[in-house]
Amino acid sequence: MDGWIGFFDADAEVDAAARDVHGATAAATPTGEIVLVLRQVGNEFQIARRFGYWDPAYDKPFIVPRDPAAFRTDLASIPPMFAWLVPGLGSHLPAVLLHDGLIVTDGEAATHDGPSVTREEADRIFRDAMKHLGTPFVRRWLIWTAVALATMWVAPRRRAWWRALMVLTGTVVVGLGGLATLDLLDVWDVLPWMGDRPWWAELGLGAACAVGVPAALAAGWGRRWRIAAITGVAVALLLHVTLAVVAATGIYWVLERIASARENLLPNVAKNLENAAREAAEAPAVPAEPATAPPGSAAVLAGPVAVPAGSEPALAPSTAAPPG
Repeated sequence: MDGWIGFFDADAEVDAAARDVHGATAAATPTGEIVLVLRQVGNEFQIARRFGYWDPAYDKPFIVPRDPAAFRTDLASIPPMFAWLVPGLGSHLPAVLLHDGLIVTDGEAATHDGPSVTREEADRIFRDAMKHLGTPFVRRWLIWTAVALATMWVAPRRRAWWRALMVLTGTVVVGLGGLATLDLLDVWDVLPWMGDRPWWAELGLGAACAVGVPAALAAGWGRRWRIAAITGVAVALLLHVTLAVVAATGIYWVLERIASARENLLPNVAKNLENAAREAAEAPAVPAEPATAPPGSAAVLAGPVAVPAGSEPALAPSTAAPPG
């Protein structure tokens, strides 16, 4: 649809002329409004109402999911230590669900209607879709970097190379960040650019290197240099905050584990739902108790009663009062 970019309700009533030839239904006059209907199934969710997204690079929309009854999503998988920066729920949720619908593993059938895309292209569509939903610039690029790293980790080509490069880059950035911290605290003066300077000068030089070193390392990533640069800078600048959040998260998990033990629960909600479902499946069926008639009442039999030939059925004595 010329000039239209964004989300729309794919299950709304539409003009027959606007139906896509591949089975995807596109609104003739989309308004950009969608209705998300999620149904919880265990520790996952089912999208009960389909939605669509128009990307300017394609002449057909993406409809998610193809089969609402079979499609499952865990929403946004955000590690707890980063939830303060990138929340799992928010205005970007439709883009998250769109990305889940576009991503399939090798040999898996498509879970969306519309053009076929690679996983790397799905990441790009995800990033642009967040923009149309109003997700701020830094946040959407951080989220895109996270999913792009996951795509590179499972890349079918040069997988070992990309994994080694990711580990090497992360090790260098974290290692230099740790040494810079020790130098700032005057524990170990080892980095030449820190030197024996006032703390504010060392802090400024450390921040500058937190940007410069990842930028230099990104040159070895080729056309994926943005992923390396954003990852390196984010890790370097947020290293100490992340460590503090990890420590606080660990304390919470210990306290939650102790407090929830009385209820046989864990800090992990998904595990609790899995355990509850397994216990329900393994629980023995309770046999139905046979219905017994109260004393002095006649039993009611369902179905026909066989009567031997040549005999008359026994009649229960009448309890009705005689007439007159």
